[in-house]
Amino acid sequence: MIPILDWSTFASDPDGFSDKLGRICRDHGFFLLKNHPVPASLVTQTFAKSAAFFALPEAEKAQLSILSNPHNRGWAAMGSESLDETSGQIDQKQAFNIGLDLAPNDPEILRADLFRGVNLWPDLDGFKDTILAYFNANWDLGVALHRAFARDLGLPLDYFDQHFDAPMATLRLLSYPAGSGAKGEIGAGAHTDYGSITLLMTDGVSGLQVKPRGKDWMSVPHEAGAFVVNIGDCLMRWTNKIYCSTPHRVLPPPRPRKSIAFFLDPNPQSVISALPGTGAAMFPPILASDYLRSRLDATYKGRNDHETA
Repeated sequence: MIPILDWSTFASDPDGFSDKLGRICRDHGFFLLKNHPVPASLVTQTFAKSAAFFALPEAEKAQLSILSNPHNRGWAAMGSESLDETSGQIDQKQAFNIGLDLAPNDPEILRADLFRGVNLWPDLDGFKDTILAYFNANWDLGVALHRAFARDLGLPLDYFDQHFDAPMATLRLLSYPAGSGAKGEIGAGAHTDYGSITLLMTDGVSGLQVKPRGKDWMSVPHEAGAFVVNIGDCLMRWTNKIYCSTPHRVLPPPRPRKSIAFFLDPNPQSVISALPGTGAAMFPPILASDYLRSRLDATYKGRNDHETA
């Protein structure tokens, strides 16, 4: 069973919430989060804007191709990604990414820093404002969840704040066609997420599965209005494997499926090394930007090295 946590209890019983959260993160790192502060109306609006984008002609979406910029922003076409690095299965999905929204004259943009690019926007009324509002609401919730992690790990409550004030966060709109029944078809191949945590909102169509350690694949249930939250590889590395990231996949859905994923990665210059109190380091220190780039390199096919950031 995928556990359900009530975010509202963090304010009333922070120790109790953090203890439950910590046990989940040590076990399989997946949970549903209800009673969070992201407004239901904003979720509805964001799904509507997502549907409008994916309904655009292919030629119009192609002008925003993720392959044409070096900052992991824009449209990923059907069949352009392979998340399962071992099987080579090609994902049957489209996606659209935005990151931290910086002005064209921001110093990090002018220096062409890794993962610091301008967002690409379709010509859709209200799209940018809605998507940015959803990005910011998820960002706030992600930072707040890291305060619960800090409490569980015996760290100062604000320990992680400095690492997420300008994060390499990615908001990804996702669209899966209904499965065709072809042998070996997959919506998204088995993988673990790259960052610290993922906040996923789904439309209720089935397909998402998780494989906890020592267990078989199990379907993730839909809880209306709740986020599916999971630990990513970066946080597993940061906690010296105290927390675990868990393989998951999306099977070809029975009908078209939409979801919205918010991947919260630390600031580019944050050094990811074993947290205090977690024992002898299992991994060498690495810049968060270098770690993310190493993971994205394996995901996209047919891209030059300088295009994989």
